[in-house]
Amino acid sequence: MTLAIVLAAGSPAASLPTGTGETTGERLAAQWRRAGATEVRTAADLDELADLAGSADGPVVVSGVDLVAHTAVLRHLVTSPVGPTVALVLTDPPADGRTVLREERGQVVEAGRPEQLAGGAATGIFGGAVRVGRDDLPALVAAARAVAAGRLPAGAVAVDLFEPLGSVADPDPATGPVVDQLFAALTAQGALVFAQRVRLLVAHRVDEAAGLARAEAAVAAVDEDRAELRLSVKEKDDFFTTFFVSTWSPYVTKVCARLGLSPTAVTMVSVAFAAAAAAMFAAGGRPLLVVGAVLLYLGFVLDCVDGQLARYTRNFSAWGGWLDTMADRAKEYLVYAGLGWGATAAGFRYGWALAIAALTMQTVRHMTDAWYGVLHDEAARRPKSVGAGGGGIGDRLNAASTRVQADTGSVSYWLKRTVVFPIGERWALISLAVALFDQRIALLAVLTWGVLAFAYTGALRTLRARWMWVPVLDTLDATLHRDDGPLAARLPVLRRPGPLVLATAAAVGAATLLLVTLVEVPGSGSTASWLRWVAVPVVLLVLLVAAAGSGAAHNGPLDWLVPAALRAAEYLFAVAVGVIGGAPPWLIFGYVFVLTLHHYDLVARLEKRQPAPPLHAATLGWEGRSAVLALTAIAGIVSIGLATLGIYLLVLFVASVVLAWVVRPVRAAQAPAAAGGRATR
Repeated sequence: MTLAIVLAAGSPAASLPTGTGETTGERLAAQWRRAGATEVRTAADLDELADLAGSADGPVVVSGVDLVAHTAVLRHLVTSPVGPTVALVLTDPPADGRTVLREERGQVVEAGRPEQLAGGAATGIFGGAVRVGRDDLPALVAAARAVAAGRLPAGAVAVDLFEPLGSVADPDPATGPVVDQLFAALTAQGALVFAQRVRLLVAHRVDEAAGLARAEAAVAAVDEDRAELRLSVKEKDDFFTTFFVSTWSPYVTKVCARLGLSPTAVTMVSVAFAAAAAAMFAAGGRPLLVVGAVLLYLGFVLDCVDGQLARYTRNFSAWGGWLDTMADRAKEYLVYAGLGWGATAAGFRYGWALAIAALTMQTVRHMTDAWYGVLHDEAARRPKSVGAGGGGIGDRLNAASTRVQADTGSVSYWLKRTVVFPIGERWALISLAVALFDQRIALLAVLTWGVLAFAYTGALRTLRARWMWVPVLDTLDATLHRDDGPLAARLPVLRRPGPLVLATAAAVGAATLLLVTLVEVPGSGSTASWLRWVAVPVVLLVLLVAAAGSGAAHNGPLDWLVPAALRAAEYLFAVAVGVIGGAPPWLIFGYVFVLTLHHYDLVARLEKRQPAPPLHAATLGWEGRSAVLALTAIAGIVSIGLATLGIYLLVLFVASVVLAWVVRPVRAAQAPAAAGGRATR
């Protein structure tokens, strides 16, 4: 349930008549109902608003009566998936004490009076409406009570949010429209507020009749449905997606909406297209390779359409976001498997080796992408920490990156977005390479570009991370996202987990290359036996050194690399054990693929702010799984070990998905009904 509260106090717009004869407050209330609010109430003052918000059992939308906007703008705010608490942000010039703000990475990081955000720091003004998540309702109530009493809330972060320029003067929140005072007080409470920008549609705040007439005319001049269809396309996307997909995918989105298809259904069709493409690549032959390339392109188009359909129909869910993330990776890795199979069938000895390398490289890249994003989000939330490392080259790189990103459409802008090898470029490269050449060339092309992109982004991000000097893993459950098991928890704790894990991953990688090379030497049967008994236990011991950082504080400038380094170390060790034990390459690929599902599950939950998988404790941890594989290598049953452990992890993954997304939601829905039944007896 979503409660919408129209705050009538403190605005001259409350008495203005609209073009339809209604008051602005009456029209806004009707719009909130059409936008999806379950209940709409009008509050005469902040005390009444606090009472209403305090008794709410779901999100609460608060708006002033001076907002004139398309209903779609309000619907976007009510249904926004970016976070629990979201504020409408406008680019109108500040006036009459309206709260100006600064946002970074979609988060409102400063809010206050115009003079406190002078010098170009402000990026917009508060749009007069905010959706407050359930967990932030106490902060909303406290803010309303405090502003009503003419004071800041207890515990407010007045220096950070009201005094960004370092002044210690009284912030004096009792100025400007009441809804603005409330929003400034809410941010001062420390609530994490995300920004909802208005694009293509119209939203303005008015306080006199002429402004109201202009805003109403601007709203009437825009076709709301056409604008929403255009808004379904991401504002900033990659080169291939922008020019070769998004130019026509909205038409497919419109058809899907008319057919009543859900975003999940489109995702499943996209998976089917990718699986069919993988089958074509595995079968080989020029006609099938060309057909596979076309299917892969169409599968990517549908991969874009599912997100566009969700935005167009406002059909968002935590399940849909999680599924989209998991499906994207599963599709891509199925294609790698098809390419590896086809290359091997065509006579190339190392087809599966290239597929395993591409799978490992891309997963580790994605892990660094995810954790670097978390690092930036943390830096945005704590702007005073940025630059604590002394600036220097990291400061200059950050400024240069900001300038390039702002120069939308320039050559440097597109080069920056393309060189990092995003998913659209990867799928386009695979399609072209496999259609024009063969599976081997496609895998080599993906690996070459991927490694170069990894080196480029890794170097620049490391420099910028050292400049930001923002802890990441100490703000989250490090044990969960490291994927530590019970063995890691029992090892001694070392103080510097970041350098320790990176050095261990490098050592395991070097040892893996050496061991695989020794096995590949002709006539190395006795060598393989020696490696099973001596080298595998030694490398395992080196690997387990990384577990010693499990209980340490992950607050170093490079600790955001820890999860990715652990993934690389575990995958490489599994590959080495599989090669030494003579396991079929396809089995090694399958085992690592199952591991990636498990690890992407963790990352998807991190990004969607979901709890740990229900059966996570039973996955043994990266060090436990590695120890099991080492034992199977010593016993000479590596193939059995890989198959058994892989099936076990896959069953756990499927069971966790069912528990998390089917069983638990059903139980949660049944609990209130059961409690109500007991109360009536």
